[in-house]
Amino acid sequence: MQANPTLRQHKSFGKFLMDNVIIIGIILLAIVVSILRPNFLGESNLRNLLGNTAIRFIIALGVSGCLITKGTDLSAGRTAGFTACMAAILLQKSDYANKYWPWLGEVPVIAALAIVLGIGALIGAVNGSVISLFKVPPFIATLGMQTLVYGLALVMTGAQPLGSLRSQYTGIATGFVGNPIISYVALIALAVGLIMWLLYNKMRYGKYMYAIGGNEAAAEVAGVNVSRSKILIYTLAGILYGLCGFLLAAKSGGASVNTAMGYELEAIAGCTIGGVSVNGGVGRISGILIGVLVFEVLKIAMQFMGLKSDYTYIVQGLVIIIAVALDLRKYLAKK
Repeated sequence: MQANPTLRQHKSFGKFLMDNVIIIGIILLAIVVSILRPNFLGESNLRNLLGNTAIRFIIALGVSGCLITKGTDLSAGRTAGFTACMAAILLQKSDYANKYWPWLGEVPVIAALAIVLGIGALIGAVNGSVISLFKVPPFIATLGMQTLVYGLALVMTGAQPLGSLRSQYTGIATGFVGNPIISYVALIALAVGLIMWLLYNKMRYGKYMYAIGGNEAAAEVAGVNVSRSKILIYTLAGILYGLCGFLLAAKSGGASVNTAMGYELEAIAGCTIGGVSVNGGVGRISGILIGVLVFEVLKIAMQFMGLKSDYTYIVQGLVIIIAVALDLRKYLAKK
């Protein structure tokens, strides 16, 4: 007996609401806040929202590959923070009286970027090697790397804040294209998103990544070099964290050991809200962008409503828990 079409539609609509309850809820919250606080949709806030989303989108792209292969990367924020500190050290003004390395001449911005990306790649490659070759669970491996990198940042900087950065460097993150809303950072994030979309959807890299996340044993039997693929995925993630740190220091006009603290959790939240499954094998670039954007909207909306920062952390934590719970619910429903 064929099911009632109306009943099927109701079930589909109910499933859609349940699968996207966080996104829908945050959109409704944004509408309410925009009515109560008209300046929520003002130019300054939109500029801030777009800039923050762009940087967090880049780090979320790195984390997404780890999640899709049933892993994670808890070292993402600390890697971004460490690379931000290194970028700040390399690109301080040469005539700054308290320059951290007074003997260092003017390092070209492109050279500093290459060094920072190289540091991120090295950290990511170590993560990937420990996970794939020594079979250390990703949670443990990256948690250890998180602490290690934070220690390196403390040793390297002496826990000193780093400022007085050259204008050629800060201009990368503070400049705008034709209007005061679309920044260079937003365009960089868009370009990175397009590159990652090509990797995920058109290249062997993405095919192998989804195969590993779907069924690692089957992928290996099918001829996928799982260890090599995981090392590449975590290395690329490290490069993206390095880029995030480079842009973050430029945007902030400085850096410290606490730069990007907690960004890995925001990245995981953005990915999960956007449909990247912690059970592996599922995730789209467009979904990641939406997830990061709505999570950023949530934070800014709470600020506009005058909610104390203590409570915003509680709300963010609840959103992360709910997002993962909904993801697990979808996974169990398929079994």
